[in-house]
Amino acid sequence: MLLTFFRAIILYIIVLIVMRLMGKREISQMQPFELAISIMIADLATIPMSEIGIPIFNGIVPILGLLVMHLVISVINIKSISLRKFICGKPSILIYRGKIDEKVLKKERFTINELQERLRRNNIINLGDVEYAILETSGEVTVIQKPEKRGTIPEDFNIVPEYEGIPYDLVIDGKVITKNLEKLGKNEKWLENQLKPFKMKPEEALVVTINGKNEIFCQKKEEKGNHKC
Repeated sequence: MLLTFFRAIILYIIVLIVMRLMGKREISQMQPFELAISIMIADLATIPMSEIGIPIFNGIVPILGLLVMHLVISVINIKSISLRKFICGKPSILIYRGKIDEKVLKKERFTINELQERLRRNNIINLGDVEYAILETSGEVTVIQKPEKRGTIPEDFNIVPEYEGIPYDLVIDGKVITKNLEKLGKNEKWLENQLKPFKMKPEEALVVTINGKNEIFCQKKEEKGNHKC
């Protein structure tokens, strides 16, 4: 029983490292070869985890082999466009200039109901609002609405919004994120001064962030109220 416990921990760590090395894609964004490798890795890890009579290396070695295969295919995808199309396929246009392409739907084994479902996931209820619908190689459907149906943006009114930048975490759960302070050219003394109006110290904060406009958001631990300058 104890041996099974430790074998499970070892295999879990190995699989976690391998999946981490494979990249940060979500399951829905995986290419077919990535999904196949992920499923095979899960199966290979399960067998030596449950069967004590099987050496643990019988699971680890094939898993590492699949990792190498994944890295090789990834490099091939980057280097060769033709092989990339063969391995990953290419996007298919389900709706072209507002018209559903029945031939492509049949080729991709897509029903009208499934197309409508995918459109609803993109917050589009009416088929008539769609200019293009593209089935990506990952299986996701990208939708481009007709110009008159798209939401307005500041550019439509010749408005140039102020630059916002990205927010930085300065404190998380009472711990100061020193590297972010360094990126901003600040130090902990500056941070303490910024928090004085909120009557809290960095170690008392649940979270402290700063955005591109130098606006600070902070919340004290174990308090329901939010404070924002």
